[in-house]
Amino acid sequence: MNHTIFDTPVISPFMGRCASFFMKLLGWQIAGKVPNIPKFVLIAAPHTSNWDFIYTLLMAFSMNIKIHMMGKEELFRWPMGMLFRWLGVIAVDRSRPNGTVERMIDAFRENQRLTLVVPPSGTRKKVDRWKSGFFHIARGAGVPIVLGYLDYRRKTGGIGPVIMPTGNIEKDMRAIKAFYEDISGKYPEKSLGIAAPGASIR
Repeated sequence: MNHTIFDTPVISPFMGRCASFFMKLLGWQIAGKVPNIPKFVLIAAPHTSNWDFIYTLLMAFSMNIKIHMMGKEELFRWPMGMLFRWLGVIAVDRSRPNGTVERMIDAFRENQRLTLVVPPSGTRKKVDRWKSGFFHIARGAGVPIVLGYLDYRRKTGGIGPVIMPTGNIEKDMRAIKAFYEDISGKYPEKSLGIAAPGASIR
């Protein structure tokens, strides 16, 4: 991967100090440690507000994590492509069936280090179940899933358990669900995002 804002000399350390300052100023605490793993899918949940993106960036800078996100291919038309790449966005062709999953699996195979942030709900709106793309990306690339979170009730964000996909999606989703049951998004009424055992997962 090219250099991004998260590992650009001078800028990255400065942003890290600023992010830590603002998190403390806003009353937030950071919990957990970044796992010593070169590649992983980082769940960003619950996702119920536009503020989640801001706090995720603040956490990434504070914890010195070089994160990447997905963005539709249309965003990369000149002259904005270079900017989005510097911000850590990876272009995906959403018009192709399974194109997003395949593109991300390829990205993991092509890079020695990669942290991909995925909000499993796919939207900040209320949903009945999570999309399963993050699971299939991790499974296909042979990388673990790390449970990142923002708990607005406790004003705590951070890194939770590491889960290696077993291939049994229902079993793995139950383990993930158990972790997020007591975590509250900014709008808790929208946090219905995890499929129950036996339910279909899109």
